[in-house]
Amino acid sequence: MPRRQAALDDYASAVPQIILSSTDSDFLDHLTPVLKDATNSRRTPALIQCLTRYCDDREADIERIGLTKHEEFLDSVSKLQLVREDTVTLTFEILELNQSIQASTEQLAEQKGALVNTKAIRQNIADAADALRESLKVLHAVNHAHDLVRQKNYYSALKSLEDLQNEHLVPILQNRYATQHRLADAIQKSIPGSQKAISEAVMADLSTWLFRVRETSQFLGEVAFYHTEMRRSRQRQRVEEDQFLANFKLNSSIELVCDESQEFDVLDNEELQVNFTPLLEAMHIHDALGQTDRFRSDYAATRRQQKDLLLPGSIDLLTDDEASLSSLLEGIAGFAIIERETMRRLPHLRSGADVEELWESMCSAAINLTARALNDVSNAEVLLKIKGFIALFVQTMEGWGYSVSTLDTFLLTLFDKYAELLKHRFSDDFQEIVSTDDYMPMAINSREEYEKVINVSWFIQGQPVDDVTFPCVLPFSQMYPLCCIDVRNFLNQFYFFSDDHFQHAEVIDETLRKSLDELLTEKVCQSLVERLSSQYLGQIVQILINLEHFEIACQELEQLLIRARSSSSAGGPLKLHATEEFRNNKKTAEKRIFELVNSKIDDLVDTSEYDWMAANVTPEPSNYMQTLTRYLSNIMNSTLLGLPREIKELIYFDALSHAANKILALPLSPEVKHVNSNGVAALAQDVQYLTEFVSSLENGQMLRENLDELQQTINLMESDNHEEFFDISIRNKKYGRVDALNGPILLEK
Repeated sequence: MPRRQAALDDYASAVPQIILSSTDSDFLDHLTPVLKDATNSRRTPALIQCLTRYCDDREADIERIGLTKHEEFLDSVSKLQLVREDTVTLTFEILELNQSIQASTEQLAEQKGALVNTKAIRQNIADAADALRESLKVLHAVNHAHDLVRQKNYYSALKSLEDLQNEHLVPILQNRYATQHRLADAIQKSIPGSQKAISEAVMADLSTWLFRVRETSQFLGEVAFYHTEMRRSRQRQRVEEDQFLANFKLNSSIELVCDESQEFDVLDNEELQVNFTPLLEAMHIHDALGQTDRFRSDYAATRRQQKDLLLPGSIDLLTDDEASLSSLLEGIAGFAIIERETMRRLPHLRSGADVEELWESMCSAAINLTARALNDVSNAEVLLKIKGFIALFVQTMEGWGYSVSTLDTFLLTLFDKYAELLKHRFSDDFQEIVSTDDYMPMAINSREEYEKVINVSWFIQGQPVDDVTFPCVLPFSQMYPLCCIDVRNFLNQFYFFSDDHFQHAEVIDETLRKSLDELLTEKVCQSLVERLSSQYLGQIVQILINLEHFEIACQELEQLLIRARSSSSAGGPLKLHATEEFRNNKKTAEKRIFELVNSKIDDLVDTSEYDWMAANVTPEPSNYMQTLTRYLSNIMNSTLLGLPREIKELIYFDALSHAANKILALPLSPEVKHVNSNGVAALAQDVQYLTEFVSSLENGQMLRENLDELQQTINLMESDNHEEFFDISIRNKKYGRVDALNGPILLEK
């Protein structure tokens, strides 16, 4: 009841304001809220009641005014009648308006409900849009990471995944009520797979890089060898300008300082560039993934496999193709250089022990392959070429800090093989020279030929070359200068092995001495001695002369070897056994000459035909004696002419002594029973002829001493007083050289 009264009071105050509005717009402005309130609160009857009451009050006022002012009242009634009509009309309009307002209000309520629903939907859409926007950021970060992988920017991709976790996923996952929680959880679970994909992609690129590196290794080694060869050339040029630098080998500190102006990077030059970026990136990626140990292990296993693929099953030392030693060493060098550079750039990836292990393994394999292939090599020049490859390989890798002791030891084995082949080849050469020589003094037709022979031979010239007239004859035969040439070549071939790099020069010195000794002793001296069995005196004499010159050559060789031997070899004198062999066999040759000369003398004396009981005295010397003296004169002036004077005198002395003994043995022969004076006279005549011949010779006085016994024996046989021989004092004075046993035999005959 109070609430209704309040409502009526409300309309009672509102109705006058509505009625008394001055304008239609004010009327509507006051009427519309009241109608809305009445319609919403269902108090329309109250409003009508208020309006009716207001109307009754105005009628009462009008009746009161009409009673007092009739005319005015009537006018007012008329006006009121009009107003009433208008009021009724207005009432109908109000009712219609009320109905319209009520219908609009319901529609408005529906629209307001729809608006509320629309705002909720819009809020949901906005929330969904925000969630989608945040999800798109996450997805964009994921796609960006995958795009970086496709662009091979692996570390940036890995960093992008890490930023995705830290900036997006972790905050979302920490908020359990976040709308993107499921998406973030799914992406978070996919990150290990993405990281694995990045790792696999990096390893795929690394495998490609490793394959390219393996394919490039041989060319890299070839470039490194070329660079070392250029350093050799520059070092040789510096040595030519300053001999002091010859004391410093390649890779020594002095050589490196002198060559530091010639910068050259074998890994980055005009012909070759080795990019370590894939390896560095792979190491960086696996380090970021915490897989460093695994990566190091996988990389080491891969490099070991590549090392095995690098080494062939066999090599051919006689070819220059891909199966040759040079190709193998170039491949090993390139592989080892990559390893050393990898260790320098990534010390945590490749340890020194790993690299050295691979290096020693490759060196051992190369040595074993070469050692097996050496069985097919029979040419010393091929071995020298092989040594050159190995020396170049050693000097190159020594510059990269690798140990080359194994290779140095193998070079000793290679040198032993080289020395054997050289000795065998020169042995055949010496054998052929000795066997094909004409054993005649060497004829020289021109000064050029003379100078060539003198330059290659160890020969003491008796006169200056300007004083020599051509053609001329040298005392030795053609074999001597040919052997001298071979000896010099043999020396040079040996010392060729020590060029560039060989750490065992003392081995060369000792092996050279032994080999040279064996060749000169067995192939020259012994071959000459074997030919002393010849019956040709001129050949024996020439052999003796050759032996004389070979002895001189050996003495010169001893001095040459002393000067040429390395500083690491033992000091002191150096002796060749060949020197003593040539000297001793000169005596053998002299004896052989004695044998031949004496044999000829025996043959001539055996042709004597003495008639020991001749009836008459022979007017001329015997034919054999004339032939004998002519023979002795001929060999002295021709065959023995080239011998040293002391040897010639010795041969002559021995020949005359032998001839005297042989002639003396003629009357002492058991077949001779008696000798008469005519027989003695014939013998005395021949002895006198021989004595005169000897006297005419140079040093004849000395040589005549060989005939004293023969001469005194002839005098004894011609003496009429044979008793003087048995008187000691007279015999010693007149027949002191006569044999005490032969004298009585001859006297008895």
